[in-house]
Amino acid sequence: MNQETKTRSTFSGKVGFVLAAAGSAVGLGNIWRFPYLAAKYGGGIFLFVYIILAVTFGFVLMITEIAIGRKTGLSAIEAYGAINKKFKFLGVLTSLVPIIILPYYSVIGGWVMKYLAVYIAGQGNEAAGAKFFGNFISEPIEPVLWFLFFIGLTAIIVLFGVQKGVEKASRILMPVLVVLSVAVAIYSVTLPGAMEGVKYYLLPDFSKFSINTVLGAMGQLFYSLSLAMGIMITYGSYMKRDVDLVQSARQIDIFDTGIAFIAGLMIIPAVFAFTGEAPKKAGPGLMFQALPQVFANMGFGTVAGILFFLLVLFAALTSSISLMETVVSIFQDKLGWERRGTCLVVLLGAIAIGIPSSLGFGPWSMVQIIGMDILDFFDFISNSVLMPIVALLTCICIGHVVGPKFVEDEISLSGKFREKKMYNATIRWIAPVCIVAILISSVMSALGIITI
Repeated sequence: MNQETKTRSTFSGKVGFVLAAAGSAVGLGNIWRFPYLAAKYGGGIFLFVYIILAVTFGFVLMITEIAIGRKTGLSAIEAYGAINKKFKFLGVLTSLVPIIILPYYSVIGGWVMKYLAVYIAGQGNEAAGAKFFGNFISEPIEPVLWFLFFIGLTAIIVLFGVQKGVEKASRILMPVLVVLSVAVAIYSVTLPGAMEGVKYYLLPDFSKFSINTVLGAMGQLFYSLSLAMGIMITYGSYMKRDVDLVQSARQIDIFDTGIAFIAGLMIIPAVFAFTGEAPKKAGPGLMFQALPQVFANMGFGTVAGILFFLLVLFAALTSSISLMETVVSIFQDKLGWERRGTCLVVLLGAIAIGIPSSLGFGPWSMVQIIGMDILDFFDFISNSVLMPIVALLTCICIGHVVGPKFVEDEISLSGKFREKKMYNATIRWIAPVCIVAILISSVMSALGIITI
């Protein structure tokens, strides 16, 4: 093992690693995408398919990335080359994902901060206005300022390092996030008329099962588990070798799936209570337009809005921290820079890329790339193109070139690996087929060729 591995920062132990990795996994994808997909595909049947895939397909990809990081002691930019020189290019591809995602994700994080401030100021009714969100994001200055505030806070936390920054923030934010999630979910399911939404969400409708249900669930796993972004490789490189890798991955899986499940209970019953139907919007449309209208009709809508957007802010922060930490680690490994200077460079770079993403809804709205605004284009390239390609090439690298034994041996160092046969079959054959299907369907869907 190289010298970098001997001096590399580490998490304090298993709890620190699990909370940080789970914090990375629990983000906006859980809150604004999972409930919409669950509602779209009949609730219970989507949950069933998602859980099955999470404990098989998602679990295999997660432990592969964590094992690569811990085995090499490197971030993604160098880890793949350390495994096999022919796959050094894959480190570059993987590193591009968090570099692209961090800026536009932080733009959305700034929107969350704005809405939290609006509800704290008691202006929830204004936020529910049909034109409020569109007017806000089209402004040239205010959205940029909120973006700078959000990414600046992220950078301060990352600056403190792995244990004092990333881990400490996760130890504080994640328990609060869980408590807030449960509190908002309890409030949501007790609203008048909400039980119809609960039934819709939990009772499977097998008539709605289709290949799109499976593709939607598989695609969501990439968002939910922070797969193919280099994050789990980076966090794995900070993981102590005596920490049980399989058990830790299971706990991350359970944590993330649990929060996604609770997010469905927060949103679907509430929307049902005031509209009589399931959410018809995903992403910003759900969080910044549909839900404020729901809160405006609640008896304690302002309080609900504050709690909800505080929860979303914590979820967004834990993910942005992991994204920035991954990018910082990439530059440190590649160029040998110290943390303070690296954080500054990454921050400035993210600001330079993030500002156009913000302005793309206002002064630069005429800028369209293959029919998409700037932020949506970055989202398309990272999530619909690069992430499936990275995951596919990782399966080829480990499953057919290096061999599954590479990962199996690393896992066995810290505990029993009873899932060897399942792992071997999935990484070599099942996962590649699934990922090709995701790649084709997501690209065709994003380009408007098909609807998923």
